[in-house]
Amino acid sequence: MTLPTFQDVQRAASVLQGIAHHTPIHTSHQLNGWSHASVFLKCENFERVGAFKFRGAYNAVTHVKSDKPVVALSSGNHAQGVALACQLLGKEAHLVMPEPVNPVKRAAVQGYGGAVHTPANIQEAELFAQELLRSVQGEWIEAFNNPFVIAGQGTAALELLAQVEGLDVIMGPIGGGGLLSGTCLAAHGINPEIQVFACEPAGALDAKYSVQENRIVPQENPQTIAEGLRTSVGTLTLPILRDHLSGFFVVEEHEILEAMRFIYERMKLLIEPASAVAVAPLLRNEPELQYKRVGVIISGGNVDLSHYFEGFLGQVI
Repeated sequence: MTLPTFQDVQRAASVLQGIAHHTPIHTSHQLNGWSHASVFLKCENFERVGAFKFRGAYNAVTHVKSDKPVVALSSGNHAQGVALACQLLGKEAHLVMPEPVNPVKRAAVQGYGGAVHTPANIQEAELFAQELLRSVQGEWIEAFNNPFVIAGQGTAALELLAQVEGLDVIMGPIGGGGLLSGTCLAAHGINPEIQVFACEPAGALDAKYSVQENRIVPQENPQTIAEGLRTSVGTLTLPILRDHLSGFFVVEEHEILEAMRFIYERMKLLIEPASAVAVAPLLRNEPELQYKRVGVIISGGNVDLSHYFEGFLGQVI
């Protein structure tokens, strides 16, 4: 497959016009003071399906010209995006979601009309997905290693740069690299001087090594609460990341939780652990970010609060 370009991101923006939400920018004097930076959060938790993934999924599904069912493998947000895109475009969707599945995300996929399949683990899920693809004679939509997905994800940064002038840095979380690849294309298509940093959990640290070694370092037994970042980079995302990224910030698990709590308590925003990975470097005063204008892509807000509500309702009853 051919690598996507800045022009592909622009075309994706046209496809998504009037379909995807134009998500807001949130700021906080407390966050600015804590980080010694001017921080602008691009709140993709307000995007359709509650995550940036809708952008890439919809753009990719629009390029499926056949009437065949669409099949995708995802821990949740890409599955939601594909399910909603297929509902909007009148296509059948099959989503393979390996256990453990976030119940909020599974319920959303089903609510959008997607057929959910839940193999026991990621290894079984990959085999199951390929067998399912053959049995339904479907069209495969990769969660990140797809040029239309990457271009669609890049529209979040394209919007951010139209909303906020003079950014020095853009940061986002990294799993498979679709969001950051699209971000790199958008940012450097507008201003090659913008620094783009990838933020990665220490318990799922493969993208950093993949970029350093210029080869895909497999993700083996990831241990992180950031479920959306447990994947390895792909053959399309790796060369884009290698050529554009300024560096990586590695984030520990306690920092993820601290960032989630800070954003909730100080800004009243509910963000996913994956989103918090991109906030954590600011809270620990990374020198490379201080006294700069920093854009942070908040990737999603699909958090399972069922245990909280179950406990609260049990006390009330």
